Amino acid sequence: MRFERTKFPGGLGHPVSARLDLPVDGEPVAYAIYTHCFTCTKNLRAVGHIANALTSCGIAMLRFDFTGLGESEGDFADTTFTSNVEDVLAAARYLEKKFAAPRLLVGHSMGGTVAIRASQQLPAVDAVAVIGAPANPEHVRRHLGHAEETIEEQGEATVMLAGRPFRLKRAFLEDVEAASLEKSVVGMRQSLLILHSPTDNFVGIENASELFMTARHPKSFVSLTGADHLLTDDADAAYVGQVIAAWSTRYLGIDQAAVKAPDFTSDAPESVVTVRTEDGFRTDVIANGFPFVADEPFELGGTNLGPSPYEYLLVALGSCTSMTIRMYADRKRWPLESVTVRLTHNKVHARDFTDVENTEGMVDHITRTLDLVGDLDDDQRSRLVEIAERCPVHRTLHGTVVVDTTLA
Repeated sequence: MRFERTKFPGGLGHPVSARLDLPVDGEPVAYAIYTHCFTCTKNLRAVGHIANALTSCGIAMLRFDFTGLGESEGDFADTTFTSNVEDVLAAARYLEKKFAAPRLLVGHSMGGTVAIRASQQLPAVDAVAVIGAPANPEHVRRHLGHAEETIEEQGEATVMLAGRPFRLKRAFLEDVEAASLEKSVVGMRQSLLILHSPTDNFVGIENASELFMTARHPKSFVSLTGADHLLTDDADAAYVGQVIAAWSTRYLGIDQAAVKAPDFTSDAPESVVTVRTEDGFRTDVIANGFPFVADEPFELGGTNLGPSPYEYLLVALGSCTSMTIRMYADRKRWPLESVTVRLTHNKVHARDFTDVENTEGMVDHITRTLDLVGDLDDDQRSRLVEIAERCPVHRTLHGTVVVDTTLA
């Protein structure tokens, strides 16, 4: 995934900080806008998972900080639900002027409510996905506690939200009270996807029910069982991203077979493998024109969107082993129907092995199990095991390897 940082004038005229996440080839098939939750920012970890999933499907995603939040300028106290909607409309104008009009809106929590309202003024938008969204903007008043009385009496007050202080004015309360969402939901012509956790303790599941019952078809609901409101579990966030990506391609009319593969090896011979890492551990790979993704698992700080480098090493050895056995059996015209190779890799103590020169420290241990299907006799099976030891990648791993590294 590539990205560009940018700014554009928000709904109140202040510069709004944004980031445009792009497919690795930089040529999107569609554009989306992501709107974050109340008092959050565009840099919430969960947003990265959603961006990764969409860009993998060829959809560029613009995420921005609402006025007065994150890296955006302006005073949060001057913002309202309506000004948040205006920020989204400003983001859409920016995309349309620079690239193309957005066709998908993705909103989290209050950002989902904002996305629904904004969609009514964006004719190019074909689909809206909301995550843990309130059925009405006024829902936020439930979290103000006694500060609401102070705001009503004194015109403003400092409110603790998610452990941080925010200043709210009476205009904000008046705006959310007047901003009923029912007409917007009923009048939606866009496809609507509602994702909500039954265990969401911040925005109850009844909000999802109300939205779903009010909306017209086409509409869909996905239960995020066990997830919390902010999708702090990486696995939950990755799942949400994958669901939105798969769902949206249907309603945006995107043919995944036609999505252009990344092409950053056009000046290199086909045998060159090129990898690119720009953000986190997720790495885009091009080998002989075929795109892959490498990553690390969640527990190692990755986003688990692809195999790890060592898993790719096992892929190389396993596929080479299988092909070599297949080629030898075909040449001998032996009745081999299929060959399956299962491999594991671990770091183990060198002292556990008698056939290594240095018994100090750790060594790489790869186990390789062959499953040979066919009417083969014992001698044929034994011979194919010997052939497995001769596969080119196996020989490379046991031979002398010289790696030259230079700067481009």
